[in-house]
Amino acid sequence: MEMPGLRLNMMALLLGALLIISAGPANQQIKRPVGQPNIILIVADDLGYSDLHAYGNLAIHTPNIDSLGIAGVRFTHAYVTSPICSPSRMGMMTGRYQNRFGSEYMPYDKFDPAFLKNLHKHYFSLRKQVPGLKTLKPHLGLKESKYNTGLDLHEITLAELLKKQNYVTGLVGKWNMGDDDGNHPYERGFDYSYYFDGALTRYVDDPVDTSRYISKHLPWSFSELPAWTPRAGATAIREGKDMVKDTGYLTFSIAEKGVAFIEKNKDNPFFLTLTFNAPHDPFQVPRNYFDRIQHVDDTVKRVYYGMIEALDDAVGKIVEKLRKLHIDDQTLIIFISDNGGATYTRATDNAPLRGGKCTHFEGGLMVPFFIKFRSLIRDAPVYDKPVSSLDIFATVAAIANVSLPTDRVYDGTNLIPFLKDNNGYPHDVFYWRSGYSKAICKANWKLYINEKNKKKFLFDLSKDIGEKNDLSSSYPDEVNELTHELENWESTQTVKPSWPSAADFLIEVDGETYYFPS
Repeated sequence: MEMPGLRLNMMALLLGALLIISAGPANQQIKRPVGQPNIILIVADDLGYSDLHAYGNLAIHTPNIDSLGIAGVRFTHAYVTSPICSPSRMGMMTGRYQNRFGSEYMPYDKFDPAFLKNLHKHYFSLRKQVPGLKTLKPHLGLKESKYNTGLDLHEITLAELLKKQNYVTGLVGKWNMGDDDGNHPYERGFDYSYYFDGALTRYVDDPVDTSRYISKHLPWSFSELPAWTPRAGATAIREGKDMVKDTGYLTFSIAEKGVAFIEKNKDNPFFLTLTFNAPHDPFQVPRNYFDRIQHVDDTVKRVYYGMIEALDDAVGKIVEKLRKLHIDDQTLIIFISDNGGATYTRATDNAPLRGGKCTHFEGGLMVPFFIKFRSLIRDAPVYDKPVSSLDIFATVAAIANVSLPTDRVYDGTNLIPFLKDNNGYPHDVFYWRSGYSKAICKANWKLYINEKNKKKFLFDLSKDIGEKNDLSSSYPDEVNELTHELENWESTQTVKPSWPSAADFLIEVDGETYYFPS
């Protein structure tokens, strides 16, 4: 026979246990499967080497981005695989040189039909109004409809790799890896996506409240006209398969969608790719951010710096959300730019590097790069040996305890052993090719070749990071050796581009004009 007192005691114990379990300690860490941390990859757009406070820009304050290096690692010699957006992102997302699978040029963006009709009808008269059009040489005979452009469908994205390990995956921001069938984010491994397909879009769509936002036109830029076209086609904002109306400032919208994704998936391992379009043109900034930059007279730079400080605050919202959820120590954060700063905007110069976006000089290829993961990196080092954006894929796979597929060559390396011991070099050689513009870097030597300009330069980067002194005539043996090694890489490790370049850009570097294929 059950005694009433015993029954009451058992109920009290059960109730107490339930209360303890439900309450838990206030700072309890959410436990994850062993070897499966959260992963956040943040990609800025055209953010130059000297555009952050941590990289020497004392005219700007970027404490949130800089803090990633204070609590992790700041790289001072990080290369991307292309000096333009899309090919660089394809290499980053696959861990393989994009030249291996033919994605060497920009995909063909689909713009608003009314904009294209007006452009074709008035192209020559517009060149007088927009002088930047004179630096753009479109291939007018190209039949773009013949080609499917974008990331090769046989390539494995980082999202697809992690999704097989039960990661929840999200892409928020700029996609720019093709918008043909089978090549949207939701078809390339991302469970959730809030994005635009193309190379650029407006930060604030029409009608713009001029009391809240400042817009700065850049008539000297070849991208001036597409930058301001109304959102449609490749510039439209989409959530999954649906086109949506974003009424906010896009940098903050991306951060808000990222925060919501983190909140929703906080109890499971997640991979979030945040691809901000800042500080790519068009130049639009909230007025209060413009007002922050009191000490800069140049209004173009004031807008540009304001956009970067807004980007920094957006990154801060992500970091703060992780802290509030007590999962910051269980989250790997990577921050990188897709290519060097766009000097043709006249807002940045990538100093002390030469050149910028759309060139294979260091200013187009070397970018800000941070990795923060407290479980493995605790001493706040600065890492000065050359690394590559290709290393992101292999490093993430290693930290997530995922084996790389064995049916293809991977060009990146897991950086964690190098960061722990600081022994050896992650890479012996780096290669670049964008059609007739190409380069190779091995040890201290860098060879730059522009076949259209009939230029060949040799630089000793250990003594001349600014690439001011061409040594090709003084060291012919080094020129020949690097030329042959680059040619061997091209002939054995790359394929012909899967689609032709749509245009040539004319980029001024130190008073001289260079061609570059898009």
